[in-house]
Amino acid sequence: MKKVFVDSGGWYAHLVSEDVDHMAALRLFQRAKAEGWFLVTSNAVVFETHALLLNRARDGRTVALGFLDDVEAGMCRVERVTKADEARAIGLIRAHSDKMYSLCDALSFVVIERLGIDSVIAFDAHFRQYGRYAVL
Repeated sequence: MKKVFVDSGGWYAHLVSEDVDHMAALRLFQRAKAEGWFLVTSNAVVFETHALLLNRARDGRTVALGFLDDVEAGMCRVERVTKADEARAIGLIRAHSDKMYSLCDALSFVVIERLGIDSVIAFDAHFRQYGRYAVL
């Protein structure tokens, strides 16, 4: 079974029809369903996605709450970041001084590597810049 990590940009584009990447996200999530991909995200991404939806989506509170309901219903596995993940992510940010990785992105990179995932649904250029897995 193909494991795929989903970033907040992937969730946002999938759920917000006004997003420029909405159609691409819809196709990816339809493919994921058809091919039985095992979707994974982190609790940090859930926090970030909820905030994005709440503050940027039309009818944000409803959309954000629907996202949390879907997560609780098991639409993906939520991997909790560990203290070691946090330390590695901060180290990664320090080591890549030429990049503007957010802490959430760096945590995602660390979790993806810890879980041995090689594909992500993301529309954030930082995932391509990091370059360690396929950005779908």
